[in-house]
Amino acid sequence: MESLTSAFVWRDLVTAVFWLALAALAVGTARRAALWRAGRPAAVDWRGLLAVPKRYFVDLHDVVAREPAVARAHVAVAGGALACLGLVAINDGLRLRLAVLDVALAVCAVLMLAGAVMMAMRRRQPAVAARVSRGPWSRLPWTLASGAAGMGALAAGALWYEQIAPWWATLCVLALAVGAAELALGIGLAGPMKHAIAGLLHLGLHPRPERFQPQRVGPSAQRRASALEPLTLGRDAPGIARPVDLPWNRLLSFDACVQCGKCEAACPAYAAGQPLNPKKLVQDLVTGMAGGSDARYHGNPYPGQEAGRHAGAPDQPVVPGLVEAETLWSCTTCRACVQACPMLIEHVDLVVGLRRNLTLVGGMVPNKGGEVLAALRETDTQGRYPLAARYHWATDLGLPLAEPAQQVEWLLMAGESGFDMRAQKTLRALVQSMKAGGIVPAVLGAAETDCGDVARRLGDEADYQRLARQLIATLWTRPAANIVTADPHLLHALRNEYPLIDSAWAQRLAEGRTQVWHHTELLADLLERNALQPAAGRGAAMPTVTLHDPCYLGRYNGQTEAPRRALKAIGIRVVEMERHGMNARCCGGGGGAPATDIPGKRRIPDIRMDDARATRTEVVAVACPQCTAMLEGVVGPRPEVLDVAELVARAVEVQA
Repeated sequence: MESLTSAFVWRDLVTAVFWLALAALAVGTARRAALWRAGRPAAVDWRGLLAVPKRYFVDLHDVVAREPAVARAHVAVAGGALACLGLVAINDGLRLRLAVLDVALAVCAVLMLAGAVMMAMRRRQPAVAARVSRGPWSRLPWTLASGAAGMGALAAGALWYEQIAPWWATLCVLALAVGAAELALGIGLAGPMKHAIAGLLHLGLHPRPERFQPQRVGPSAQRRASALEPLTLGRDAPGIARPVDLPWNRLLSFDACVQCGKCEAACPAYAAGQPLNPKKLVQDLVTGMAGGSDARYHGNPYPGQEAGRHAGAPDQPVVPGLVEAETLWSCTTCRACVQACPMLIEHVDLVVGLRRNLTLVGGMVPNKGGEVLAALRETDTQGRYPLAARYHWATDLGLPLAEPAQQVEWLLMAGESGFDMRAQKTLRALVQSMKAGGIVPAVLGAAETDCGDVARRLGDEADYQRLARQLIATLWTRPAANIVTADPHLLHALRNEYPLIDSAWAQRLAEGRTQVWHHTELLADLLERNALQPAAGRGAAMPTVTLHDPCYLGRYNGQTEAPRRALKAIGIRVVEMERHGMNARCCGGGGGAPATDIPGKRRIPDIRMDDARATRTEVVAVACPQCTAMLEGVVGPRPEVLDVAELVARAVEVQA
């Protein structure tokens, strides 16, 4: 009887630890929530909390599963921890003390322990150790392992309570308390485990709930999961100046960060030695939200900048208190960080929001960025070109001009490519291939103005909205059943961003009255329908090719297969670069980066060309005029850079 009483004393200690931990968790969450609530109001669908299980086990795990070893470890440690907490809550929290639940708890504790050890071992791998944060994050696997060991030992010992020695039970309870403290105090004390609660809430109240909806890919697709929300103009301080200017659920999302450094490893600016690290940027906003210095940050800093020299507060400016302006201007808006993030954080939205304030309030756009914005305001083009010159390259191609009130079947939009001599070669190849496939597109001529993409990425939301509404009005007066463009940035504006500022345009696209095509989608369709056929014997003469995926076609529009389908249809087997498809490395041409031109140790296109050289192919196939310009600017021996349209034109032997 004495041993039985002793056993239940130790079980009562477990019960006490559980309820104390639960109370600490509740207090800590409330404390952290007070920081989130300092942000601006946000329209959220609270029903999203009901979708957390699906978003956690499917959407989030799909990202984690890109590294199978990590997925297995995550399932073991997170799944084991959740199961253990549930079993402890039932068996000890409610004092049921059922043997079958003790057995289940022991099994789940072993699973959690195995997962924690796997995570600890993985952090020792050189490639992983180079990017993960250290400090408390290095401690985390072992404190979780301690809690798991304590739970497992107590659960197993409870089956043979007569044999539990007081010193053994004490050690087990202490080990359990270590793990419980890590879990329960993490959020209140801003420890690593704050990501658990913040992460689950972030999944349910995500700033972009459309990310969890099935997305269609193709000319009729509307992938708004990558479209920036329009800024309401006329406010005293447009954009984001201080942490409290962010919607509260975006502040919440930053606390979900696990500091794994996958965004850092994916970032082209960081690889080039420019002063940007997406992980550090998110952590700077966490610091600003709570107030303090970045001295407690234990990860890699921005290249060329030491950590510990910046500080901020919720109502203090982010720039330059926490972040230098050049950090924001280094971003190419390629969304590689967003694609890589296992917690589904939206880094690019943060960058553009901060840029909006710098541009619209301070006019702080470096290098030639200001000149580009001024040119757009004055001439509706980025280079102060006459609008009538946009289609001079097509004067001999017999393209009809779309007249007001005239419905056309196919409309070609050249974008800024129409003014660039190199891009004109691509456009001519596209038109000749279209004509060979039975399509003669009309053009807007001088009525076509800039789509506003660069203005928006550089933070000039006012001019973006002016340009967007102007171009939409032009397209309404010259309606087209199909619009085709070789520019993924223009494609993204027409397909995804314009619907958010013009509901009638959104309805037109949704009803299929207008379909927006990337030129590779159209070429693949023509080839696969045999409307366009390669010349006999051309397949054997085709060069070896690797394909560079444009960020605004792949990550922004979910289209990576169309260029490959087109190349396959003309007999080309693509030799893939190590980073391709949704994981492709940026060329450095997006987000206005060529205009802001922040220096680093290397140029981003040089790094991408190294990826291409490693394939030992003769040609880098591209599908974006900005990619063409950036990659052709690489000096030294390199593969030839050709657009997919040029390769198709060669295969079908049309004169471009």
